Amino acid sequence: MTTTGTPEERDGELSALRAALRAEHAAVYGYGVVGGRIVPSRRGQARAAYDAHRARRDELTRTVRDLGGTPDAAAAAYALPFPVRDSAAAVRLAAELEERLAGVYSDLVRASTGERRRSAASALREAAVRSVRWSGESVAFPGLAERAAAGPTTSAAPRT
Repeated sequence: MTTTGTPEERDGELSALRAALRAEHAAVYGYGVVGGRIVPSRRGQARAAYDAHRARRDELTRTVRDLGGTPDAAAAAYALPFPVRDSAAAVRLAAELEERLAGVYSDLVRASTGERRRSAASALREAAVRSVRWSGESVAFPGLAERAAAGPTTSAAPRT
């Protein structure tokens, strides 16, 4: 796979790819929690999101390797933003996971070009759509408006 741009641009893209990979690891973990608490009628939706994030994680792992980087491994566990004791909390967690991913993918869109940029834009769009499906609310510019108010995006932190 060829890379274009200055070394700084390539490093920025690789950094954004690695951040997206870390966020996907956290999302896969988070959806495991969601699946354990969600009502049966929404388990299919949770499973579809879980599978989509596993596929994105695997794609990002390959891309980071293709660009000469070392993919970050998943943590054994991740700190959740709040306790998930019931289905309502599981739905809130799923929406938050998708909102966080939208922010990370907006960074990747900015840092990428060509096919990787298209793929990042697609991932951003998918996260925004899933977030709306979970929360019932939308924003004008997913991944951007929230970031302006909240500062830099951080994915769920690995538990130590």
